[in-house]
Amino acid sequence: MKAIQKRLLKSILNVSLCTAVGFTALALGTSSQANAATAKSMKLISFGEKYIGTPYLYGAVPYMTNAFDCSSFTQYVYDNFNINLPRTSISQASKGQKIAKGYLSMGDLVFFKTNGISISHVGIYAGNNKILHSSSKGVAISDMSSGYWKNTYVTARRVLS
Repeated sequence: MKAIQKRLLKSILNVSLCTAVGFTALALGTSSQANAATAKSMKLISFGEKYIGTPYLYGAVPYMTNAFDCSSFTQYVYDNFNINLPRTSISQASKGQKIAKGYLSMGDLVFFKTNGISISHVGIYAGNNKILHSSSKGVAISDMSSGYWKNTYVTARRVLS
């Protein structure tokens, strides 16, 4: 009987230890909490919104403002706030701090897999589940909870301090 009690106690301790380790890992692995909109993030969004309606051009020349593709748009907007980003969406996805979707803050970069292979689109989180980005419709604000953007979401990065 003592052997069964020891095994039971050992099993309970192992489960308790695994649970504690799991919760600790979950807590430590969680990305930074969402921040309230800051004056800087609101200025960044406001600056980007000036370009709503600007046409889309795949492979747009960096810093050209009469047409953008997704990553030239984010590169241009952030550059005006002294944040240098690489030219492509997949390269931009390696910058800053990784942020969990539930902790997005205005001004975070959000990335999508629109080509079915890898990260191929980037936008700026504008708050309230909206993104400011350049897509085939030009610079616009879209709803991230719509089927298309919801289904292609990959990750987010915080580059704005």
